[in-house]
Amino acid sequence: MELKINQQIKQFNVESLSVQALLDLEIPHKQNGIAVAINNTVVPKTNWNQHFVSETDEILIISATQGG
Repeated sequence: MELKINQQIKQFNVESLSVQALLDLEIPHKQNGIAVAINNTVVPKTNWNQHFVSETDEILIISATQGG
């Protein structure tokens, strides 16, 4: 499966991926303070296990940062 994540094309050797499985592969150690948008729509964290991505999706993973 080829996915566009944060404007970069990435390859995954799977047929389907939930948002949670994708995050487990991409950022396994830092999932607090993360927001995920698919096709410009935020996917609530409570839906990450049930929401599956497809190759036509535009995926944006945003990490909250501190600063001022």
